[in-house]
Amino acid sequence: MGGRAAPGWIVNAAFNLDTRIEAVLDRFLPDPAQPPQTLHRAMRYSVLGGGKRYRPRLVYATGCLLGLPQTLLDYPAAAVELIHAYSLIHDDLPAMDDDDERRGKPSCHRAYNEATAILAGDALQTLAFEVMASIPRDGCHPESILRAVHALAEASGTQGLVGGQQLDLEAVSRPLELVELTEMHLRKTGALIRASILIPVLLAPDPGEVPIQHLTRLSRDLGLAFQIRDDILDATADAGTLGRKPGGDASHHRATFVTLLGLEEARNRLAHSIAQCREALSIFGPEAHPLRALVDDRAE
Repeated sequence: MGGRAAPGWIVNAAFNLDTRIEAVLDRFLPDPAQPPQTLHRAMRYSVLGGGKRYRPRLVYATGCLLGLPQTLLDYPAAAVELIHAYSLIHDDLPAMDDDDERRGKPSCHRAYNEATAILAGDALQTLAFEVMASIPRDGCHPESILRAVHALAEASGTQGLVGGQQLDLEAVSRPLELVELTEMHLRKTGALIRASILIPVLLAPDPGEVPIQHLTRLSRDLGLAFQIRDDILDATADAGTLGRKPGGDASHHRATFVTLLGLEEARNRLAHSIAQCREALSIFGPEAHPLRALVDDRAE
């Protein structure tokens, strides 16, 4: 399969995708001048002006492969990043990971206060579904939008991100087996990565059975690679690279792929997952170049 050229918008916008994502998020976030101003400022503080935007990039890249218009993809791209930002606010709270810094600046609960941070996370989560429900009906079938909303909800709930966070909290007091660690991160980290790839598939009018199978494989392997890479960085990178204090997992006595496998074997597992991702994309032509670049970004 392959030979279809990438849509012109992804080629022309590649250099300015950061600007595009920031503008889309700014458009969907509430006006900080409107009450409650403190809450709206806290939401914008936690979303804008930082982060690699990996999840919205996955949305745009998958949509590129499937030939979806950029204006349609703006909605799920913003929604997955809003969910991600909410999860980071709550992860940083004293009751969770108790981190004082995020993306090179004070965490939301440090910049404002703990109660405001909780509410900002709550508001970003609900805003994500408001954005998804606002996908224009003239560009997508209502049933497709409903399936996409359901996919984001599932990725965000007890079978996804929130459930994974609970498993993570419970794991602090006891040693984890590799299979348990993998299951936890397939939820906590992997579920939203998978949703970022699969939501454009659900919105596409006729993606085809074979592409769906390959993109489903990609979504699982990339989610795992993402977490292994993060664990390696937490063990080896400096604060400037991470945007937060390194070694946080070790200081909280949390199991990671590095602590369970050792650094060298964790790197081997990462290389294997990246190879699986590349294999999943091998059936596609140049239209998959943006996705391949995001896979390569996770490689060492």
